[in-house]
Amino acid sequence: MATTLLNPSGLPEIPVYRQMSIASGSKLVFIAGQVAWDAEGTTVGEGDLAAQVEQCYLNIGTALAEAGGSFDDVAKLTVYVVDWTPDKMPLLLEGITRAADKLGTTPVPPATLLGVAALDIPEHLVEIEATAVLD
Repeated sequence: MATTLLNPSGLPEIPVYRQMSIASGSKLVFIAGQVAWDAEGTTVGEGDLAAQVEQCYLNIGTALAEAGGSFDDVAKLTVYVVDWTPDKMPLLLEGITRAADKLGTTPVPPATLLGVAALDIPEHLVEIEATAVLD
């Protein structure tokens, strides 16, 4: 594993992600923003934020596997949520938890969460991009 995740002392410890990652590997993997499409390009979980978050994470897991990695190699995530409000956090966390169960890992790299007005099509509620470092 080329990425070490940690919470530096003096910064808040937030259970759903780490504040910092230290990458020591030599292969950078940049995964384009993933939306809730299945392999055929059909939107999964229309109107269901948790289901769409889960599919985004699973898509990232698929891309990482193709590169020879896993969520253990992710150095940073950026999450874009349409019309974000803090009351949506439980749905976001539910989707992450469901994906983690299927992936067999807890995806907790540093992350930035941004509220946006819209994504590529109206059915998509969330888009997640990832940067990973592999040995």
